[in-house]
Amino acid sequence: MTTMLQQISNVLSTQRIILASGSPRRKLILENIGLKFEVVPSTFLEDLDKGSFDHPADYVKETARHKTLEIARKLASDSRPPDLIIGADTIVTLDGVIYEKPKDKQDAFKMLSKFSGRNHTVYTGICLVKPKFSDGEEFHVKLFHEGTEVRMTEMSSDVINAYIDTGEPMDKAGGYGIQAIGGTLVEGIHGDYFNVMGFPLHKFSKELLKFYTNGL
Repeated sequence: MTTMLQQISNVLSTQRIILASGSPRRKLILENIGLKFEVVPSTFLEDLDKGSFDHPADYVKETARHKTLEIARKLASDSRPPDLIIGADTIVTLDGVIYEKPKDKQDAFKMLSKFSGRNHTVYTGICLVKPKFSDGEEFHVKLFHEGTEVRMTEMSSDVINAYIDTGEPMDKAGGYGIQAIGGTLVEGIHGDYFNVMGFPLHKFSKELLKFYTNGL
């Protein structure tokens, strides 16, 4: 377990922890800090009305909340219900527009063309859920987010199409992955690198520690 979470590592090691996401990047990030967990991907459709939120961070947190609570309720009747469910959602924003995973190659091309030579912001919303056994409430829910600014290089149509042809963009918010081939297109970032991968590791560690030591 990481140094930041050392004081609660004994508790975490005895608990049933669920990652409500099928993202291999999130799985790898959590495995690399020594967290033991099961993966149960959410099937939430991510169809919330983007226009009803004042800020992209509010949208991404609410989507993460829906994903996480779906799995929390699904597993609540298990013989050994989860002690902690972790959910996440990641989006890219530019000029007030929210970009999620591209629908197809044409959509990926439009996204990457918009980002070419410009700064955009990656937001990840995280939801932590624990069972609650008093006050008439079903769960303890903790929501937070992180934002990272990313600068993309100028990209010609040929470069964009060549990248899309690798297949990498199709399952990633904003149509690129900073941790692999897409990293060659990123000039720099301001903020948490892991957040651009889809999971803000430092913020998660801080908030998880507070969730277990200080309650809500």
